[in-house]
Amino acid sequence: MKKLIVLACLATTVSMTAGTAMADSIKGRLGVTGKIGFINPADNNAEFSDNKTDTGLIAGGGLIYGLDDHIALELDITGATFGSDRGDFNVADVSFGGQYRFALNDSRVVPFVGAGLDIIATDYDANNGAGSDVDTTMGVHVKGGLDFFLQRNLALTAEAKLVVAPEADITDNWSGAHAGNFDPTNLSTTVGIRYFFN
Repeated sequence: MKKLIVLACLATTVSMTAGTAMADSIKGRLGVTGKIGFINPADNNAEFSDNKTDTGLIAGGGLIYGLDDHIALELDITGATFGSDRGDFNVADVSFGGQYRFALNDSRVVPFVGAGLDIIATDYDANNGAGSDVDTTMGVHVKGGLDFFLQRNLALTAEAKLVVAPEADITDNWSGAHAGNFDPTNLSTTVGIRYFFN
């Protein structure tokens, strides 16, 4: 029995060592990411008055592809929901960008920084029951984080992302009148998992 336990530990150690030998490089590799976390949205002036927002939940996923040892392309789609003094917001963000990945001596830990463009679509449900439409807008993001590789194809990931975008018009569905402005600017922090197919 002892021999079996020692053999299992040895096999695990060898597989982990082999798995992390190239963990800092994703050159030519495609991965999928899933993540969840918190979003801190900017306040806005829905219904023409100061409208303080609450911290909300954000979740989503995306694809990552390594162009070389340090540069990767990313596509992320996230959905966030948060409340405010005057109603609830649901925000969908389609994010295109790239990241620069730093190789450390411990190849299991790979910090990264990134930037890119965002397409932001928002729904607003006012507390008074009035239907409203929020214009889709475009913004930019910067982010930083790290991947911790459990195996060559599997990593835990954590990141902080700042999105900056111009205010979007809020329009009353019934009258068609302008009903305020929504500021899509936000800071989110997420944790998740990445799986690389090759």
